[in-house]
Amino acid sequence: MITDGQLYTLAIFLGSASMILIVLYHFLEVNSDDHVAPQKQNLVAGKARS
Repeated sequence: MITDGQLYTLAIFLGSASMILIVLYHFLEVNSDDHVAPQKQNLVAGKARS
């Protein structure tokens, strides 16, 4: 059977690993190209101006 010390070590390891994966996921999500704001085009009398 698993001892209390082994269970404690496993819980600390899995909790730490999950927090690292969560931080890594958020870092990759924020820096992805999907979140780039579209550039606005100024319209003057129906013509696009750059």
